[in-house]
Amino acid sequence: MAFDVDGARRVVGRILDDKLEAWRDSGGHADDILDESTGKLVPPTPDEVLVWDGLGAVMPLGRPAITKPLGSAVTQEPPTTDYQAVLPVQAPELRPDDVIRVAGSVRLGGPRDPQLIGRRFRVSDKSVGTYSVVRILRVQVIA
Repeated sequence: MAFDVDGARRVVGRILDDKLEAWRDSGGHADDILDESTGKLVPPTPDEVLVWDGLGAVMPLGRPAITKPLGSAVTQEPPTTDYQAVLPVQAPELRPDDVIRVAGSVRLGGPRDPQLIGRRFRVSDKSVGTYSVVRILRVQVIA
């Protein structure tokens, strides 16, 4: 008897309301060109290939923690740059250093976080977890 995940797929599908694009630099640094005037390696244009686009979600892993004051001092930990990308299991497996771009949102009433639109994130872990309906990746803000 097969396990029916249609109900879970519908519920999780409601949070997958960001339009995402996954890009890969297939040549890596091997195809970069030396700019002799600056001495820096410059990627050729275009350097990235679109691997996937579809609905997913990019969400912060956590919030900055504020500790209780000791005497009159207040300590605030620096905010994390780690986010998580939630992709449908049909999306291809992404590799570390692939880039996820938030291209827009289909969420009624506007995006969950308008400041994420247009932002790019680097995949830092191959996969945090794969479940029956979604794949979760750890990503970091790059632009």
